Amino acid sequence: MTGRRSWIDRRFELGLPAEAFPDILERVRGTPARLEERVRVLTPDEFNEIVDETWSIQENIGHLLDLEELWAGRIDDLLSGAEELRPADLENTKTHQAGHNERDPEDLLQDFREARMAMIARLEELTDDEIQRTATHPRLQQPMSVVDLFYFVAEHDDHHLARISEIMRTVV
Repeated sequence: MTGRRSWIDRRFELGLPAEAFPDILERVRGTPARLEERVRVLTPDEFNEIVDETWSIQENIGHLLDLEELWAGRIDDLLSGAEELRPADLENTKTHQAGHNERDPEDLLQDFREARMAMIARLEELTDDEIQRTATHPRLQQPMSVVDLFYFVAEHDDHHLARISEIMRTVV
C-alpha cells in the first residue's frame, strides 16, 4: 500500500457551498459507527499496541475525542464573529497526557459517540446564515465557514480511521 500523507502538511480547497453541509454532516455523524465497526474485532492488547513509535489504536480514538472540544470552540468562534479561529495545539499535548491506553476501550468509544452526537445536535440547530459565517483558520491562513470546518473535521476523522486500519494490519 502507498505511504500516508502527513496531516499537518495537508492543504484544503475550502469555500464549500452551504448546500454541501447536509452531506458533510452525515459523514461526520457516521464516524462513531464506522470507528466502532472497524475496531470491534480487537482484543484489549491490540487496542493498546504501539506500532512504529506512534499512537496506539486507542490513542487515535482518544485523540478524536480530545479534539471535540476544539471543534466546539471553533463553532463558538464563528458564531461570535471572531476574525480568526482558535489554534489547535499542534503538539497534541492533551492526547499525549490523557492516558487513553489506561481506559476501557468501550468507555472511550462511548465517550466519543456521546461527544460527537452532542456536536451533531448543535450543528443541526444552526441557521443557514450561521453555517456560512467565516473566520481565518490559523494554520491554513484561509477563511473557513462551519461547512468548511466540518469538511476539515471529516477529513481529520478519516485520516485517523485510515491510521487505525494501518495499525490493524500489523497487530491483528
